[in-house]
Amino acid sequence: MLQQIILENFCQHEQLQWQSLQNINLIIGENSSGKTILLKAIYSALRVLEQFGKGNDKRELADILAEKLYWTFQVEALGDLVEKGKSALNFSMIEDSAEFCFTFGKDTNMKISKIRNTFDTPRQNKAVFIPAKEVLSLFNIILKSRDQDSLFGFDDTYLDLVKALQIAPQRGRNFDAFADGRKKLEQVIKGKIEYDDQKNEWYYKRGNARFTIGMTSEGVKKIAIFNRLLSNRYLDNHAVIFIDELESALHPKAISDYLDMIFELSQSGVQFFIATHSYFVIKKLYLLAKMHNLSVPVLSLTVDGKPAYDDMADGMPDNSIIGESIRLYQQEVDWSLGG
Repeated sequence: MLQQIILENFCQHEQLQWQSLQNINLIIGENSSGKTILLKAIYSALRVLEQFGKGNDKRELADILAEKLYWTFQVEALGDLVEKGKSALNFSMIEDSAEFCFTFGKDTNMKISKIRNTFDTPRQNKAVFIPAKEVLSLFNIILKSRDQDSLFGFDDTYLDLVKALQIAPQRGRNFDAFADGRKKLEQVIKGKIEYDDQKNEWYYKRGNARFTIGMTSEGVKKIAIFNRLLSNRYLDNHAVIFIDELESALHPKAISDYLDMIFELSQSGVQFFIATHSYFVIKKLYLLAKMHNLSVPVLSLTVDGKPAYDDMADGMPDNSIIGESIRLYQQEVDWSLGG
């Protein structure tokens, strides 16, 4: 399990040091505060460690890292990731006693010379990134855009996910938490997704009825993706899962059920990093923390200010999302009293 993340001058993150990470970690903040960038930075590092030394891949660690950052952030040169006005960026990640860190300057093109790695590689436990946008309806377009045409547009978080979804479900006993999680997800969406190998198309199956993926709601598709990853054994009980804007296209009841399932998976060893600007997500995680005496580290980001570090175990964090919810409630009360 990851325990510490440090970013210095990485895009807009001038000085970020997030320590004492737990199985569920929450990132909150307004639009353009850097939530997705942080998720992608951590995800990229983990995926690099999964690939380095794998099979017959003889590439150097620096080459794998450069390629992953390039296709994940889709910049003209890696130096574009350095915060404007700064000379270099630093990234550091600690898991147990292992450390992975790298640094490069604003003039870097594709060559990273300063890397430190004490992880055992290749890393066996998978990382997966679930973006805010669903990928099922764009499945073939993403594969063609990247695998055939090598074009910017869909970054590596999308490509990696669709490739993981291509793996067929497997029979046999799964982790108990995964099996229970699948049942709960199927109850939420009242069905599951299936891939037709002959037609190269995804379908949503509900009972005996089958619907094209284009006729399926965004929320159903988003949850169904998670269900597929549990059923095809892509993930294990030490996986690291990144979810960007978990609340996207989901009804508040579905959000609550989704987070209940995430809590149960976290208890089996899975680690989650969740980015949100939803009051429902924050409130539900706060309630889970209180009900289960749970530590849920919270990183609050703003567009201009310094990051703030809190824990749901200590109460709801002071943040503009919470503040706006309170302001609207007070406005309603004032209006009612005034009426």
